Amino acid sequence: MTDQTRKKSPEPDAEAVQSLGAIPDPRSGYPKPLRQPLHPEITEELIEQLVRSFYTKVRADSDLGPVFAREIGEDWEPHLSKMFDFWSSVTRMTGRYRGKPTAVHHRLTGVEPEHFLRWLTLFRETARTLCAPEVAAIFIDRAERIGESLQLAMFFDPANPGRILPLRETPA
Repeated sequence: MTDQTRKKSPEPDAEAVQSLGAIPDPRSGYPKPLRQPLHPEITEELIEQLVRSFYTKVRADSDLGPVFAREIGEDWEPHLSKMFDFWSSVTRMTGRYRGKPTAVHHRLTGVEPEHFLRWLTLFRETARTLCAPEVAAIFIDRAERIGESLQLAMFFDPANPGRILPLRETPA
């Protein structure tokens, strides 16, 4: 097919493109959605501060500290770096994280459903301390969803459905 016989797509409406928060795709001219952070206050610096503060609490926690120490060892920087990428992907839509968290967590030993409750307690405390309320709510919502997913992958047993603990915080 030559350029002369190829049908041309109609030009997209520039106003529609702009209202969608999108840019025209150079190949088709139609809107290509932009991957944007879930909130403008979520920056890479905030993510790093949140992750570092959270894992400082985890390391000091009598329940979670030993579990993480057994898996991570002494050098926490590689794990923290992965968590920066993970949370950047989850909240800023950067696509930097390329791991498989379900598979990694499924291989862990010594983890119980109650560990997820403690993990979320520390995460919520950290997010609420460091972030504006609407930003903390975004991080907490994502953490709760992630915790639910991981807990189901690790512990779901149709013969014992009560082993899966509710992780969502109930509104006060």
